[in-house]
Amino acid sequence: MTTNDVTVIAEQAIFTIIKCAAPMLLVSLCVGLIVSIFQTVTSIQEQTLTFVPKVLAIFLVLMLAGHWIMNNMVEFMTSLWTDFNLYVR
Repeated sequence: MTTNDVTVIAEQAIFTIIKCAAPMLLVSLCVGLIVSIFQTVTSIQEQTLTFVPKVLAIFLVLMLAGHWIMNNMVEFMTSLWTDFNLYVR
């Protein structure tokens, strides 16, 4: 196993992590922005107000995109295990 092989595997792993985490992070960012704007407009300064909407939104995204996320992770692991004999020379 060469340094190039390790670099390629690490690059694929990081890309898979980013791709799988992006839907939840983007939804959390949007919900946080909307709640912050709502707090600014209404002058409500409750720090815990953003927690519940974010948790509910992330839970909803996990329910909707969980299958896609799991398929991405399984595809990555399958490619690693398929090429395992190339890495163990």
